[in-house]
Amino acid sequence: MGKVEGGMKCVKYLLFVFNFIFWLMGSFVLAVGLWLRFDPETVSLLSGDKAPDTFFIGVYILIGAGGLVMLVGFFGCCGAVRESQCLLGSFFACLLIIFGSEVAAGVFGFLNKDTIIEDVQNFYAKTYNENSNGTLILSYQKVLSCCGTIENRCPDAEKDTRDCETGIKDFFNSKLFIVGYVGIGIAGVMIIGMIFSMVLCCAIRNSREVI
Repeated sequence: MGKVEGGMKCVKYLLFVFNFIFWLMGSFVLAVGLWLRFDPETVSLLSGDKAPDTFFIGVYILIGAGGLVMLVGFFGCCGAVRESQCLLGSFFACLLIIFGSEVAAGVFGFLNKDTIIEDVQNFYAKTYNENSNGTLILSYQKVLSCCGTIENRCPDAEKDTRDCETGIKDFFNSKLFIVGYVGIGIAGVMIIGMIFSMVLCCAIRNSREVI
């Protein structure tokens, strides 16, 4: 079996190091996704029976992509060490799938930001008008340090207390930017991985043809 030599051997080890970093980044993405999904503050705001679940769709994409990145990073390391065209080819194919998932999560977070915020604001306003002292409303007021809506403010609230519709906008803006930046950022890193894997696959094939 031919082995890659010279500059291609350097590419081999660079690909191994990259995949190890890739595996760590997958762990990070998975951790961020799980944090966004199980963050007590976020869960408390979206725990109602009719609460919009659009926000969690992007989070689920992030969690799935993070877990897949970890798995693919492991196989990428094995493929680089063993100089296996099969493993590296599978690694490249999986990168394409993950790339699409990460971009989808990032684009979803940015493009649907206003829709998600509006859905949560409408959900809060409707719930507040039905029962302004309900458990869910009190949870919103505690987590977001707010009270009432723009049109129906709390009569006993302090003068500088913001309405909860503004609080919801600020809160979910920060969360959705995390989804967007993490998704698109990891997708950019994957392009480097795909280039490395293609170069190494070509080097392995050429070395075997020479042998």
